[in-house]
Amino acid sequence: MSNATLNVEGMSCGHCVNSVEKAVGNLGATAKVDLAAKKVSVEYDENKVSLGAIKEAIEEQGYDVV
Repeated sequence: MSNATLNVEGMSCGHCVNSVEKAVGNLGATAKVDLAAKKVSVEYDENKVSLGAIKEAIEEQGYDVV
């Protein structure tokens, strides 16, 4: 398993947390959102999903990975 921490702009509430965690979860990875720090910690199997795909899934929810 690989781990990464992404800086994500635009998250402000519990709905944002749920949207991001669900989008990442749908790819078979796990995400933990820290709203105050504007960070998303992800754990994923790079044989099954790429970090690029995870970033894209977050951006498709309307947030900016910076």
